[in-house]
Amino acid sequence: MPEFKDLTRYSTLMIVSAATLLCFFLMLVWTWWFALPFLIFGVLLVIGVYDVNQTKHSILRNYPILGHMRFIFEGIRPEIRQYLIESDQDEEPFSRDHRSLVYQRAKGQEDARPFGTRERVYDAGYSWITHSACPVHITDCDFRTTIGGKECKQPYSASLYNISAMSFGSLSANAIEALNTGARLGGFAHDTGEGSVSRYHKAGGGDLIFQVASGYYGCRAADGTFDPEKFKATAALDQIKMIEIKLSQGAKPGHGGMLPASKISEEIAEARGIPIGVDCISPAAHSAFKTPLEMMHFIKQLRDLSQGKPVGFKLCIGHQREFMCMVKAMLETGIYPDFIVVDGAEGGTGAAPVEFSNHVGMPMVEGLTFVHNALRGAGIRDQIKIGAAGKIVSAYDLARALVIGADWCNAARGFMFAIGCIQAQACHTNHCPVGVATQNKTRMRALDVGDKSQRVARFHKNMLEALGEMTGAAGLTHPSAFHPGHMMLRQGDKCMIQGDQMYAYLPEGFLLDDNAEDFGGHKTRWARASAESFAPPAC
Repeated sequence: MPEFKDLTRYSTLMIVSAATLLCFFLMLVWTWWFALPFLIFGVLLVIGVYDVNQTKHSILRNYPILGHMRFIFEGIRPEIRQYLIESDQDEEPFSRDHRSLVYQRAKGQEDARPFGTRERVYDAGYSWITHSACPVHITDCDFRTTIGGKECKQPYSASLYNISAMSFGSLSANAIEALNTGARLGGFAHDTGEGSVSRYHKAGGGDLIFQVASGYYGCRAADGTFDPEKFKATAALDQIKMIEIKLSQGAKPGHGGMLPASKISEEIAEARGIPIGVDCISPAAHSAFKTPLEMMHFIKQLRDLSQGKPVGFKLCIGHQREFMCMVKAMLETGIYPDFIVVDGAEGGTGAAPVEFSNHVGMPMVEGLTFVHNALRGAGIRDQIKIGAAGKIVSAYDLARALVIGADWCNAARGFMFAIGCIQAQACHTNHCPVGVATQNKTRMRALDVGDKSQRVARFHKNMLEALGEMTGAAGLTHPSAFHPGHMMLRQGDKCMIQGDQMYAYLPEGFLLDDNAEDFGGHKTRWARASAESFAPPAC
């Protein structure tokens, strides 16, 4: 039964209905002067009934009549926004511009804008892609990369742009099904997040990346530890194309979590393999391994249990020495992950402690640069693919990550925008106004799976076409050919540098060469790293 507080969303429609009936009654028994207000309220009633039943706008399905105010304000937003820019009060240009861009591409609307750049080109830090005098016209923008090393028996041909980890439970059933259906329609992958594979992922039929986190949902024993047999059964699903071990996430690296018993529904319990009525704890660290060597053997175990599907891990970089411990363990065991996803501290769509989201973890650009060069330094970069995540919402964001060293990218917020997220920042309250981040069935009804899945597929297609245009403008035939020399950065007045000065690819194998130069202290950290333990060496 819906709560009374939840029904207040329809209060405007109820008031209009009552006013229409009252005016009709007064018109009959008193005076025909009430015909005018009857006509006005009648029109509003028809609009309200239409709003509740249409499928294009989630905000109108949840807030009939009243929701139109949002579109009125959106109509005058360009003038308001220009005033804010001119008065230097624009606090959120990234979110506003990028959300607008996603909406346009998801809806198939024109996304070109007049009057030049909206970026502050004279600010330090402004960057751009260098273009060629001989641009190339690219007709096929279905850009892909093959993920899977020597030990992988089922390599996966992944799109260069996929849906990043967002769990069922954090997102609604309709949101998950719309995202996964869109992934199927567009031919790209959808990361399950740590909440495992739900019935709504299966209903969508799209390719899945099964995330194995510290709670081991979907492969969890009764005591919360890893259960190999349950993992084997889940990983055997044909929809699952890759396995991702989550070490940390950009929004709150090094922080665990708890799903209160009050929020655990039968569907969530089914997907995660947990009991109803008991708080569900996600520890900060894994229990299946404690050392770098144990971690590599865990990777091999998952690859064997999944019949050779690509297995990798995701992390936000913290102590750089600890990542080098992992690299040393790879070299010592000969076990290499098929991929590594670098999540930036600026990423994350769910609620997180402010201190963690603002001041813990390395940003994506720095983290990606470090991981790329650490693998090059160990001479194994060609054996491991790298994914990148962290506010990758535009084609330039995607191109920049490829320039720095990524093989492909994942995005969460871009695809959330595509299914209607308006950044109400009510994700943790269960009162999402557009049905994206809620388990309230009456609220999630606003999100129409058929309409929003088409938007997801359309956004992905238009993003890759925009990337293709940037690639062609640079004189290249495929985005994988991007390198740091294709990017420039402004450092200040009359001062700019090329990307390969800022994000240089370090020499192959330099960490293994005693006579090689030490770049940025990498060899010092390498010397302090151990395959046997993540703990720092004694001073």
